[in-house]
Amino acid sequence: MADRLPTGIASVDALLGGGLETDSVTEIYGEGGSGKTLFCLDVAARVARSGRWVFYVDTEGVSVDRLRAIAGEDLERLLKRVLVSTPKSLEEQGRAVATADALARDRKRPVGLIVVDSATFYYRLSLSGSDEDEARQALSLEVADLVVTALETPVPVVLTNQVWRNPREGTLEPLGGSFLNHAAKTILWFDRLPGPRRRAVLVKHRSLPEGAAEFRITSTGLEGPLPPDRSATSAPPARERT
Repeated sequence: MADRLPTGIASVDALLGGGLETDSVTEIYGEGGSGKTLFCLDVAARVARSGRWVFYVDTEGVSVDRLRAIAGEDLERLLKRVLVSTPKSLEEQGRAVATADALARDRKRPVGLIVVDSATFYYRLSLSGSDEDEARQALSLEVADLVVTALETPVPVVLTNQVWRNPREGTLEPLGGSFLNHAAKTILWFDRLPGPRRRAVLVKHRSLPEGAAEFRITSTGLEGPLPPDRSATSAPPARERT
């Protein structure tokens, strides 16, 4: 059984059998505001507090206010352990990921997490353009390298993904094509519920059954649901059942 990196959110850790697997890629997709970035920042802060390094490839702009709220008085100390790259194109994103891969594999420093948030932001801009195929290939190679890094180090890798609405099925689908979904051994769908409530749906896992867990967005990050635990158990999106 793979080692786990606890996320610190009890309901989500229970859903994942203890946390994020350390020898594979985890994909998280969902609409804007569903908590994907906050989740990544929460876990990154937790890893940095433990004295390990985090490589955070940020394509959409990490909110300093959000990170400050999560880190509290530890902000300056944590920023010394969280290496943030802000690429401005898919090509720059590829170079940032290659750097993170190399630094994780050389084992000169204790690396505890790699995050690419969002992995498909620049890829989406290429859709329906003349460079769509080239962009798809570049993204596939990038993800393949991250898979190798997770297997060789092992360092947990988290990719967040944007969504599009399938007009024929009426369902929300993750971007990136089938390769991204095959490369990720764990896939979570973050769904928005009323107010600060969110739901993490386990769509795919190599050893755990499908399921769901509720969590909340608070002023200082993410927490489990208020008691009594009313975690949802709805089925995953339709695309996984077909």
